[in-house]
Amino acid sequence: MAATQVIRSEWTKIRSVASTVWTLSLAVVVTIGLGMLISALSKSQFDDMSAKDKLSFDPTFISFAGMSLGQLAMIVFGVLVVSNEYSTGMIRTSLAAVPQRGTFLFSKIAVAAGLCLVVGLVTSFLTFFLGQAMLGSHRAEIGDPGVLRAVIGGGLYMTLIALFSMGVASMLRSPMLSLGILMPFFFLISNILGNVSATKKVGQYLPDQAGSKIMQVVTPVDDSAPYGPWGGFGIMALWVLASLVGAYVLLKRRDA
Repeated sequence: MAATQVIRSEWTKIRSVASTVWTLSLAVVVTIGLGMLISALSKSQFDDMSAKDKLSFDPTFISFAGMSLGQLAMIVFGVLVVSNEYSTGMIRTSLAAVPQRGTFLFSKIAVAAGLCLVVGLVTSFLTFFLGQAMLGSHRAEIGDPGVLRAVIGGGLYMTLIALFSMGVASMLRSPMLSLGILMPFFFLISNILGNVSATKKVGQYLPDQAGSKIMQVVTPVDDSAPYGPWGGFGIMALWVLASLVGAYVLLKRRDA
């Protein structure tokens, strides 16, 4: 089967599964809604902040506060895109129709990545503009130094989170196992490792901790990370690459 036919087939699979559409919609709503709420709260509390907190005040990054929950919906999307076929047994039919396993996997990834990038960028720009509206006089402008990079970076971050989840789900082949590992990892373990002084040097190299730097415009006063926004994004991209290479190797070696 030609690659273009496989891509069309994968697009049909994704848009025909209601759960994948709902998870993407949830990612948009949660990211925007929570970002607006945190931005409004930050505006009301700005005058009570310490001098140190005011120095580190980053209106752009504050508007992306909802990303911490929005990314969980992107994780679910990435897992469902891959593991639905394993849980239903349709993977055998898919691989029989497309025996070139590399073509099958990377067509699925390409379609999902394209969809996530569009949704991520739209979400990121809406989150920024609505969040800044909530911040009022403390707002940042899209033309300010580093802001456009951060906003575009927000869309790229959401895309890479989904792709990393796809790679992990493809290796594990179980939606429950994949979500049982990824959800606690990103929601709890990563935050703990990144915020406890004893483990901070390790935590800052985890995919979400490193990747989120792309959304920062103002570097926090106590930030000790040895990399900048693009360096952090590069670290996250390496995590994604490793997960996709692992998915490809295991798909080639294992039976359906």
